[in-house]
Amino acid sequence: MAATEQVILVDEKDNPIGTAEKLEAHRKALCHRAFSIFILRFVEEWEVLLQQRAKKKYHSPNLWTNTCCSHPRPGETVIEAAERRLKEEMGLIIPLKQIGRFHYIAHFENGLTENEVDHVLIGEWANEDITPHPEEVQAYRWITIPKLQKEIEENPERFTPWLLKALTILDI
Repeated sequence: MAATEQVILVDEKDNPIGTAEKLEAHRKALCHRAFSIFILRFVEEWEVLLQQRAKKKYHSPNLWTNTCCSHPRPGETVIEAAERRLKEEMGLIIPLKQIGRFHYIAHFENGLTENEVDHVLIGEWANEDITPHPEEVQAYRWITIPKLQKEIEENPERFTPWLLKALTILDI
């Protein structure tokens, strides 16, 4: 039996205050550390790689979001965790750098709550093969920032609640 996944509990300024089992943190709305990754490419203008979350995800299934998002484990830096999850979810090995963070709270119909200090990271795609893990990702696509902002404005229900907030930190 696999060990349960632990998250790092933090205050709203991202100071660590303990750990908790991931699902328990979401059930009890405990503030914890998370990250959101944007992989970028430049064609005629900058584009971001989006993923559509798998149908069986425990919250926000089928919704479009940034390239990859998750939580660092205790003892793991945000960069280490983000690079690990990017490989696990999208099959990509790309160096990442942190560009900012924000705190948000989102409630879901299934009773779970995201209460996260979300670190935003970026990396640049260099024609690596994209091989998403089917239990994590059901689809992916490239889109320009203006088109993505327009889609979110017209159909916010198709996107995760943290995507727009993370996108505001992505100043390209």
